[in-house]
Amino acid sequence: MSTTRQNKIERLIQRDLGDIFQKGTSTLFKGKMVTVTQVRISSDLSVARVYVSLFPVDDKKEFIDYINGIEGQIRYDLGKKVRHQLRKVPELHFFVD
Repeated sequence: MSTTRQNKIERLIQRDLGDIFQKGTSTLFKGKMVTVTQVRISSDLSVARVYVSLFPVDDKKEFIDYINGIEGQIRYDLGKKVRHQLRKVPELHFFVD
């Protein structure tokens, strides 16, 4: 059961990650389109499970491993966007939706 605060943070992270993925399509993701479909955050707001839709990707497992490998860069970019709304940027874990 999610609280109102969790829901607000989930929507904030989903919107800002969508912006990051849209702007980084050509450089970070090698021209692949990545869409954030859902974000679920833990009750202590420290871990976010991010569900993404990938197009056109043949090997989705390999691409998710790549995204999880550059999680530090994505988290840094997210931190720059949400620095006035959140004290601590949650750890991001990416999954295929």
